[in-house]
Amino acid sequence: MTSTVTPPDIEPAAPRPPRRRRPRTTDRGFNRVFRWVATGAGVVILAVLAAVAIFLVGQALPAITASSDELSGAVNRFGEGQSLLSFTGPLVFGTLLAAALALLIATPVAVGIALFISHYAPRRLASALGYVVDLLAAVPSVVFGLWGFLVLGQNVLKPVWAWLGDVAGWFPLFSGQVSATGRNLATVAVVLAVMILPIITAVCREVFLQTPRLHEEAALALGATRWEVIRTAVLPFGRSGIVSAAMLGLGRALGETMAVLMILSPGFLYSFKILAAGQQQTIAAFIAADFPEASGLGVNTLIATGLALFVITLAVNMFARWIVARRKDFSGAN
Repeated sequence: MTSTVTPPDIEPAAPRPPRRRRPRTTDRGFNRVFRWVATGAGVVILAVLAAVAIFLVGQALPAITASSDELSGAVNRFGEGQSLLSFTGPLVFGTLLAAALALLIATPVAVGIALFISHYAPRRLASALGYVVDLLAAVPSVVFGLWGFLVLGQNVLKPVWAWLGDVAGWFPLFSGQVSATGRNLATVAVVLAVMILPIITAVCREVFLQTPRLHEEAALALGATRWEVIRTAVLPFGRSGIVSAAMLGLGRALGETMAVLMILSPGFLYSFKILAAGQQQTIAAFIAADFPEASGLGVNTLIATGLALFVITLAVNMFARWIVARRKDFSGAN
């Protein structure tokens, strides 16, 4: 008789805990190199900006601390008993007036061109027109200065300014004796407007092309015309982008040198008479005109005026960034 042996109960093995996978990181290889390169580029920009500010402040300090008698003997057009602030004031006024007039002329034209390229022109025409507008940014400022002095000021705008002075001479901007050569601030403003036109147009065009397609289609579905689509969908979306483009062009107009130097008949007055000669002067043109003959304290005085232009440009850009940041969540500026 065979006996059966009952095997002992075997407890099942405990399940192995799942292996913890090391989190996959993307910060390695070329990604890490690119991150460090991008960070380094940002640090370099800040370092260069800080170096420029330190240089301007250090070189302008002797002129800031000098007395009026010392400055009057070192700088042309510096009157006796005049302070550095009163000397720089007319230059700041002329710079801001020329840049504001150029911006007032260029912004509506640039927005219109950008809208035509992005929403009205056929694709081939829009591409060709975009290239032509971008090519304007490659023209040297000396060429614009020669064109403005020899062609635009003397042959094209001079009769326009004469007519404007006769018809609207009662208005402060158009009052006074009209320049016989066309070398006035009005001509400078037109030339600066042409120079900043491609910058504003390029930025506005890219912003308008980023308008969400659903916004435009929704407006069309409600029966809106093309202009109503632009007015209700495109322009509100690109409002901050237009401001950014305008401030970028304003920065170019504030620092323009050669074109202003070649066209404008300079003066040191707080004058709104943009059709008259010998009224205003800009900071950049003044530095370019007087720097070759300056020495000693005169160089420090010119650098002090450059520091004023640096502060103005920095303030303009900070103001533009503040405006853009207010609408960054529902605009095409960023």
